[in-house]
Amino acid sequence: MTGTRIVVGAAILHRGRLLAACRSAPAALVGGWEFPGGKVEPGESEAAALVRECREELGVTVRPVRRLPGAWPLPGDYVLHVWTADLVAGDPRPLQDHSELRWLDPDSAHDVAWLPQDRPAVDLVAAALRSRDGRDEIGSSPGRGVGA
Repeated sequence: MTGTRIVVGAAILHRGRLLAACRSAPAALVGGWEFPGGKVEPGESEAAALVRECREELGVTVRPVRRLPGAWPLPGDYVLHVWTADLVAGDPRPLQDHSELRWLDPDSAHDVAWLPQDRPAVDLVAAALRSRDGRDEIGSSPGRGVGA
């Protein structure tokens, strides 16, 4: 995948729920739901990009936990890597590129119109949250974080 740039998405977990963000830009994505995140800058690690993007887009601090298996192609020369992340500080607000945020429990995870590239990761996260030991399976620790 020479020349391919990585985009990170944050599957932010808090109190057994997953955060979804509705796109407000660009025009082709408006109204679609996604994991917040963005492009990894040259010389930046995926984890650092995830923390930076969540601060810029949502005004929160997250702790990256684990990258989910899989990589999903995006338009252009980009590929999406989704990470689970614990909410550490702040109350998520749609500050950049999003018009609305929703906390979804495992049974309502598919109640929003996820963008196609995010759907496989939503399936993984929702299934793990539904399972008895879901938090351990997807790498999030219970009881961490604030807000929501």
